[in-house]
Amino acid sequence: MEVKEMRQSTDSGTLKIYTNEEAFQSALKYFKGDELAARVWVNKYALKDSDGNLYELTPDEMHWRLTREVARIEKRYPNPMTEEQIYGLFKNFTYIIPQGGPMAGIGNEFQIASLSNCFVIGNDGDSDSYGGIMKIDQEQVQLMKRRGGVGHDLSHIRPKGSPVKNSALTSTGIVPFMERFSNSTREVAQDGRRGALMLSVSIKHPDSEKFIDAKMEPGKITGANVSVKIDDDFMRSVVEEKPYIQQYPVDAKNPKYSKEVDAQQLWNKIVHNAWKSAEPGILFWDTITRESVPDSYADLGYRTVSTNPCGEIPLCPYDSCRLIAINLYSYVEHPFTEEAKFNFDLFRKHVGYAQRIMDDIIDLELEKIDAILEKIDNDPETEEVKAVERNLWANIRRKATEGRRTGVGITGEGDMLAGLGLRYGSDIAVDFSIEVHKALALAAYGASVELAGERGSFPIYNTEREKSNPFIQRIKEADPALYEKMSKQGRRNIALLTIAPTGTTSLMTQTTSGIEPVFLPVYKRRRKVNPNDPQVRVDFVDEVGDSWEEYAVFHHKFLTWMEVSGYETNKNYTQEELDELVALSPYYKATSNDVDWLSKVKMQGQVQKWVDHSISVTINLPSDASEELVGNLYVEAWRSGCKGVTVYRDGSRAGVLVSNKEKKEDDLSKFPKKRPQVLEADVVRFQNNKEKWIAFVGLLDGRPYEIFTGLADDEDGILLPKSVLKGSIIKNIEEDETSRYDFQYVNKRGYKTTIEGLSHKFNKEFWNYAKLISGVLRHGMQIEDVLHLVAGLQLDNENINNWKNGVERALKKYIPNGTKARKGHCENCSSDNLVYQEGCLICQDCGSSKCG
Repeated sequence: MEVKEMRQSTDSGTLKIYTNEEAFQSALKYFKGDELAARVWVNKYALKDSDGNLYELTPDEMHWRLTREVARIEKRYPNPMTEEQIYGLFKNFTYIIPQGGPMAGIGNEFQIASLSNCFVIGNDGDSDSYGGIMKIDQEQVQLMKRRGGVGHDLSHIRPKGSPVKNSALTSTGIVPFMERFSNSTREVAQDGRRGALMLSVSIKHPDSEKFIDAKMEPGKITGANVSVKIDDDFMRSVVEEKPYIQQYPVDAKNPKYSKEVDAQQLWNKIVHNAWKSAEPGILFWDTITRESVPDSYADLGYRTVSTNPCGEIPLCPYDSCRLIAINLYSYVEHPFTEEAKFNFDLFRKHVGYAQRIMDDIIDLELEKIDAILEKIDNDPETEEVKAVERNLWANIRRKATEGRRTGVGITGEGDMLAGLGLRYGSDIAVDFSIEVHKALALAAYGASVELAGERGSFPIYNTEREKSNPFIQRIKEADPALYEKMSKQGRRNIALLTIAPTGTTSLMTQTTSGIEPVFLPVYKRRRKVNPNDPQVRVDFVDEVGDSWEEYAVFHHKFLTWMEVSGYETNKNYTQEELDELVALSPYYKATSNDVDWLSKVKMQGQVQKWVDHSISVTINLPSDASEELVGNLYVEAWRSGCKGVTVYRDGSRAGVLVSNKEKKEDDLSKFPKKRPQVLEADVVRFQNNKEKWIAFVGLLDGRPYEIFTGLADDEDGILLPKSVLKGSIIKNIEEDETSRYDFQYVNKRGYKTTIEGLSHKFNKEFWNYAKLISGVLRHGMQIEDVLHLVAGLQLDNENINNWKNGVERALKKYIPNGTKARKGHCENCSSDNLVYQEGCLICQDCGSSKCG
């Protein structure tokens, strides 16, 4: 077998390096022509080293890599699974899919990184000292550089105006620290993307209103998601229109400070901001902690304090979680026929295997953490410098060993229901989903109990502590024999289940994502054609005169339905014919924009009862949805038992910026044509073709006014510490009356350091183009138009093209989130409905993105 031969050569130490194009073409064949799935796999999950060299040609080789490592751990324990069994579960993304960190990191000896998808950090005793806050900041950065998403709570920080015993006399409150943590996130690169951060605060905190408003100002807190922890008392105050008491400390029986607030007014602000900007998200904190099995051990360090960036894993400080998804569609036998049925027996069996594999991955994670600790010990820094990072990973290792938390979840729920002929959102579909998730919960808990018998329970397991937990009570009621067995021999894992977003995972399984319905069963795409070719049909002519032919792109399982139902899949359908096809299919009225919103919220609440962590789900609303509807959805989510909810109204992120955009355009006309002598400046680092580049962006009123860029750290370039992110660009006049631009920054000792002559440090050709671009920036051209100008430069020198790409990447970060692209089409669906988010173009129609 070809794969096994490759596997043996890998085991013997022979690793062949493939080009990106070789891997892409092989992956394209593997995914049967699905370019998006192939690109995702090559870019995110194929085995590669720090130089970008690829060592896997297809996902099949990746699946054998995962198989070998899991099988190695299995051999440590009784009744080990064989390699063939494990590979059969991974093969073709059919049944079990390790997500994110586990898929990329298991068996990767080239990089020292964690396998965990998410972490939460915090201080013992909720310290709000400056030292404690700075420690959290450093821990956040250390985790993000290992590719982890991070969450932490700000409720322990004293409110603005509180007395402090330092020269400031009073506290600055929460918001400045939100900005600090957000900026730290933006500074950490994770293989071409920034880290992910969740900041939360209790609604009981006196600064919660400032927290809720913090992201409404464009350009603020752009490196973090924010969610408000809402308790039952607050919700009752809202529903009953009663006042609410805020206090600090938020959990104190005898607080230092308290005040009465209008709950309805504060609630209206939350609703308005979410309606307008999709943030803050809401965490129903009493539901989370009341249902949390780990909180039965709160006094032993397992008190839940925040969630990961997408909200599906509430965690205690220094705990982490790894995720795995089960492809629900694969358990539908004879899909899209009258004989369709769900194979519950096979499903339960595979859930048990998934839980077992998850427990193996914890052992693999402990090996990774040991490698991180060894690297820290061998680093040349002083013990004092390394102390925070080492203590961080030691704490994480202890929690992983003690609790052995897992995150078994699902994907393909929308396709599962369609395959069974059930319309997503209907009562019968909701009832069936509940049965599936109930079966998953019982099978996973059953497997964890069996593992406890074979491998031992998690060290602090205690039946008495858990006996009153609502989730454990449901397990007991549904399966008394399982509960009795668990009471006697314990359970291997402190908590087991989640439903995470599965964006890239679902691209490779070629199914709907997570618990969500299908986004669109069919959409139109365009390809450029020669209008003089008699064999083509011109459907669209763009603004530059290029001709395009439109053709249909089908959701993978919709295509399966067409094949099963006898419809041609290669026919060039008219829009009317496509509409008729959709109307005949089980996807009709079952897209993310069709599903009744209240039904979706109720479904989430019912499924949540069988998920011991949480569910990441977004309620998509049309642009004309009212604030009242958003408020009603939130109240219904609380009443239904949801642990959290995010509402996204179509175009809402852009809506934050509409009025401000007009204001900015007015301000641009007032841009001074004469450059001020001193400008604030950002330092932007990036990489092009393995070369390190650097840009200095001069800012006026926070907007780019000029740019200098070129190679960094070469003998003719800029030598600048990587910790320097900001400074000033100072214009000076030489004796010959030519201009000289110096960069000045404050070093670690607090002294000003100057790099003279940016205009002479870089290649002269770079400088000439920089003058051109700086000129149009200074005359107020919109950033997006500047990018089009740069992209349109006709350059025949590879080095200059690298420079051009770098300028584009440096400037994209200054396009406000939500700005609609005025030109360009989605490469996936050819839609022109593109908006910028963190410098990345996001398609609002099909959800795909292109970053660069």
